Amino acid sequence: MDDAKKLYSGFDLVDPKTSVSMTINGPAPMLVGYFMNVAIDQQCEKYILENGLEDEVEAKIQEIYKAKERVKYIGDLPEGNNGLGLMLLGLTGDQVLPKEVYEKIKTETICRVRGTVQADMLKEDQAQNTCIFSIDFALKMMGDIQEYFIQNQVRNFYSVSISGYHIAEAGANPISQLAFTLANGFTLVEYYISRGMNVDDFAPNLSFFFSNGMDPEYTVIGRVARIIWAKAMRYLYKANERSQKLKYHIQTSGRSLHAQEIEFNDIRTTLQALTGIYDNCNSLHTNAYDEAITTPTEESVRRAMAIQLIINNELGLAKNQNPLQGAFIIDELTELVEEAVMMEFDRLTERGGVLGAMETMYQRSKIQSESLHYESLKHNGKLPIIGVNTFLSSEGSPTVQPKEVIRSDESEKENQVKFKEMIQENHKEQAELALSKLKETALKNENIFAELMEVCKYCTLGQITNALYEVGGQYRRNM
Repeated sequence: MDDAKKLYSGFDLVDPKTSVSMTINGPAPMLVGYFMNVAIDQQCEKYILENGLEDEVEAKIQEIYKAKERVKYIGDLPEGNNGLGLMLLGLTGDQVLPKEVYEKIKTETICRVRGTVQADMLKEDQAQNTCIFSIDFALKMMGDIQEYFIQNQVRNFYSVSISGYHIAEAGANPISQLAFTLANGFTLVEYYISRGMNVDDFAPNLSFFFSNGMDPEYTVIGRVARIIWAKAMRYLYKANERSQKLKYHIQTSGRSLHAQEIEFNDIRTTLQALTGIYDNCNSLHTNAYDEAITTPTEESVRRAMAIQLIINNELGLAKNQNPLQGAFIIDELTELVEEAVMMEFDRLTERGGVLGAMETMYQRSKIQSESLHYESLKHNGKLPIIGVNTFLSSEGSPTVQPKEVIRSDESEKENQVKFKEMIQENHKEQAELALSKLKETALKNENIFAELMEVCKYCTLGQITNALYEVGGQYRRNM
């Protein structure tokens, strides 16, 4: 929990203007639990400061620790960080505040906190490799998160970001990315409904995440996604108007970045950003040009940010809400891409739907096949990529080596290990009881996330994961 507090401390997490996104998949339920507890504890700290309770709370903290070593933040705070949340580092608000006060703060905080967690286990099996639990158990926990959100009126936090970005990064073409992602979304809708949830209670908590590349189909990926989603939600699931609205984030294509003529990557990213903005994405991430070879530097990140700033503040056409509306090529592409996606839906249906197709690794095999096709075209020159396989520089456009690689130093690594050990030692008794109750909750098929909200106060990520392995099983890929 201290790791999460270090990461998020300093942000007023319930400020309506503040939104936090976490790209977390395997341990997503635990990380959401940590995040929510951090947000609650930050508001507990604000309550303590506003009511002049510092001395009283400090005395309680001293009593709690006694002979134990107190967890403290080591080093200087990052510039602009006000340290909010560090007062209760290693503890939780319910240990120092009256129960009724803490519960009131908790209820108000989780209703207002904003953010997104990826948590999309379906695309993990299909395209990536960060699954840690069996798919059935992972789906159950995804449903538990959403059920908890409904019961506790968590309206501003997206319970899952249904992701096509990683499907595209693994090699899928635009059609497969869109078809698989939407199909995964409908699979979640079907599962949540089967658990007794009302579609209008959970659909607004779903968001999507797509990649943008250089192919023409990317020009209409958002339009087609919204058309298909709205039709299905309205006519098939009888959902209300709010549930019919698909919200999506676009990230420019990491796969289109190249280590040769690396400066050209900003040009590609600019064009992809324009495509996303013209397609009315809800939010946009522009990649740094040097992500092809290393962790972005401060200079490259500033350039990536400048792409969005210049488009939004200087480009006149971008100030029009929908500049491409009515263009022949856009209308034609929209119809063609929608038809192609529906054909892919048919192929999934023939294989037993998303989960049935996953049993035979249909999605993964198709993604790998499309990736191989792309790489073949790139290497034989049939797909021209400037500075990579055509229009090379006089030096032959050699691969660029990174000038700077950002890594944690040894002291930072050692401190994290020490913090983990201190947390485990300080909460040894509480952790044992909490983990036992967590396993019992899972075995009884009750809401695991509701229990995680308590377990995350005392246990580390490794402790929780190992406990859930015992009842939910570890992920094993079908061969």
